[in-house]
Amino acid sequence: MIVVEQLVKTFGEHRAVDGLDLRVEAGEVYALLGGNGAGKTTTIHLLLGLIPADSGTIRIDGVDVKPGVRPRAAFVPEVVDLYPDLTPLETLELFASVASVDVDAKAMSGALLDAGLESRDHTRRLRVFSKGMRQKVALAIARIQGARALLLDEPTSGLDPRAAAQLLERLSALKAAGAAILMSTHDVYTVSAVADRIGILRAGRLVDACDKSELGERDVAAWYRETMGG
Repeated sequence: MIVVEQLVKTFGEHRAVDGLDLRVEAGEVYALLGGNGAGKTTTIHLLLGLIPADSGTIRIDGVDVKPGVRPRAAFVPEVVDLYPDLTPLETLELFASVASVDVDAKAMSGALLDAGLESRDHTRRLRVFSKGMRQKVALAIARIQGARALLLDEPTSGLDPRAAAQLLERLSALKAAGAAILMSTHDVYTVSAVADRIGILRAGRLVDACDKSELGERDVAAWYRETMGG
């Protein structure tokens, strides 16, 4: 579970996140929808403990995130930057060691297969991988580390339609396994395809939020346009 209450972050005179409240339950995908500069990436960085909040609280899987306390969450950034000279298996072994997780080669291969990476690619160097393939490795890392919360920043940006569809399938599987998933995006298609709840962020404020089922006959794009004033 991810719980955010009255979160505030300023940079000089600019308030990037302004009193944000949101909650992501286990087995749920929450999409934070907004344009460039809305505060989506700053919110993700706050939840990861990469930058300190000015005020407010963040709790992920029962742990209060604050300076010096990192959350028990996996992160898939817009650009997955892994060690290019390692293979996926070597990468998982490294991240398992960092997380003090005891995992064998069979389990690592299984995690990569579950993430959608074919077995022939498990021993190739990451330098030759596409963005979509690197994302699959990142999802496998989350699997072997046992993360119960997953944060994604613009996950489908730069992916071709097939890779984007595969990613959404993996997110649906992780949701079914009980993960709490928060994704920041400006991609209305992605939101429509996978999100259970949607929040619209503008100038650091959550201006509207709802269950996707509450939209009725309106699609996400129409609701977003109405909320943002056309």
